[in-house]
Amino acid sequence: MSDTVITIAVETPLQDEVRALIKALNAHLSALSPPEFCFQMTAEQIAETATTLFVARDASGRAVAMGALKRHADGIAEVKRMYTLPHLRGQHVGRAVLHQIEDLARSEGFTRLVLETGIERTHGESWRLYQRNGFVRCDRFLDYPDSGWNAFFEKKLTLA
Repeated sequence: MSDTVITIAVETPLQDEVRALIKALNAHLSALSPPEFCFQMTAEQIAETATTLFVARDASGRAVAMGALKRHADGIAEVKRMYTLPHLRGQHVGRAVLHQIEDLARSEGFTRLVLETGIERTHGESWRLYQRNGFVRCDRFLDYPDSGWNAFFEKKLTLA
């Protein structure tokens, strides 16, 4: 992470600073994909018990990145709401958040971690992050539509 000091912790999304990250993520995604293929979650939805949000903060305590683990009834653990402020991209902050999500999924006994993202042309940074961290393309899952605007990834987890 170069000289950037980052701490990551489970936090509530129901705080102004995290709501601002959610708003920035939604604006970013809305510029890349048609609205019907942007599967956004509100702060209130992220606050539901099936979801755990990790927030990364810089040395001054400012929220700079986030990502969530959403648990599904069918035993699937899903990565949701991954976002890093633009000035910190490439400094491995997203990777650190992703590792926290993966560690939590593994500790809860999940053996499959999935995610939906946009197409490579518009979401290349995301694809690189996920592929560099062991995710591979997979078939559509849950109730996501199969369209020309989304891509699906999974990672098999071994239990600790």
